[in-house]
Amino acid sequence: MNAADFGRRERIYAEMATAPKSRDLRAALPFPAFRTYLDIAASKAFYAKVFAAETIWEDDVSSVLKFGGLLINLLDASQAPALVAPMPVGPSAAGLRAMLTIRVTDVDAVCFALRGIGVDLLKGPIDRPWGRRTASFADPSGHVWEIAQLIGRT
Repeated sequence: MNAADFGRRERIYAEMATAPKSRDLRAALPFPAFRTYLDIAASKAFYAKVFAAETIWEDDVSSVLKFGGLLINLLDASQAPALVAPMPVGPSAAGLRAMLTIRVTDVDAVCFALRGIGVDLLKGPIDRPWGRRTASFADPSGHVWEIAQLIGRT
């Protein structure tokens, strides 16, 4: 990605971020969180199938998707070093470092629907002692998502 493409993307992100100026980080949402992907096309297809995600912007190395109130940038892994340096970009084989959780009203129904569209669960559904019923699944690049239902402490 050249500097002009990067600048254009940043202007688009700035236009998408409509939150008021504030020191409260919650006010900064929604802003596209980025995750690195080896196969953007497969990941876009996964998110369209699982979340009915809408593509709102894309170029040769990234695709910004919107689902619910979340914007996520599927970024080609080769482009990440420029964004995270001096930290290294870790390979997906290095293990889980973050997981996004989505609150749902019925974990079992969501799991049934996910299985119905061919998504394999990594874990669950399981009742947790901290008052949640959870299950998890991964996208094609190994990024893990958790769905969680409030159930009360066990």
